[in-house]
Amino acid sequence: MTRPTFSLRRLLAAGLAVVATAAAALVATAGPAAAATTPGIDVSRYQGTINWTSVRNAGIQFAFIKATEGTSYKDPNFNSNYVNAYNAGVIRGAYHFARPNISAGSTQAAYLASNGGAWSADSRTLPAALDLEANPYAGGYCYGLTTTGMRNWVQDFLNTYRSRTGRYAVIYTTTSWWNQCTGSWTAPWANHPLWIARWSTSPGTLPAGAPFWSFWQYTSTGSVSGISGNVDRNYWNGDRTRLIALANNT
Repeated sequence: MTRPTFSLRRLLAAGLAVVATAAAALVATAGPAAAATTPGIDVSRYQGTINWTSVRNAGIQFAFIKATEGTSYKDPNFNSNYVNAYNAGVIRGAYHFARPNISAGSTQAAYLASNGGAWSADSRTLPAALDLEANPYAGGYCYGLTTTGMRNWVQDFLNTYRSRTGRYAVIYTTTSWWNQCTGSWTAPWANHPLWIARWSTSPGTLPAGAPFWSFWQYTSTGSVSGISGNVDRNYWNGDRTRLIALANNT
């Protein structure tokens, strides 16, 4: 996702991968996902200029694209990525990197909605994603918030985003961060799609209360035609028809 968090997320995912590697020795697996999945990516300015036609021709069907962070940063490549992905036939969604210790959830949700995170029923626009992960800046792993404080912040964000767009935001997170920083909070999974981050051959244990994953980021070192260097690779847990249904809220 966002570059400042890269090293922390890699360390976390590497630890989880050790466990997954041991488990993989016990059971054979053909690959990181079952057949009924749809391939996608997530990108930010760190991928540079992207040839979205090549990306789509390579079989990528959806992309989450970094839009905002906190209340003052908009990814400089967002506008071009968002439009060009759409024009290439890629189902796209915006994502917001959360900074819970610098402003209210409602403030950041409003900033996202006003800077790329709006929604329309056009078969190619997903509800935006809230990126919740280890703090890459000063302030502690959980941004200095108590579990109650984090729950309140997240709920404030989700409520405001829904009031602005009419959609339930996707939540991107790791199981360990979510369980530690929200105190294994289960309430959001009744409505909000889970985008689980786990760089391994399976999604592993999900956050407390999550019945299933909707999106799974399974590697940070993927490669795709049309993009120079590494890119995060993802799966949607279903076929393209169901992904379009999510996009259209049907």
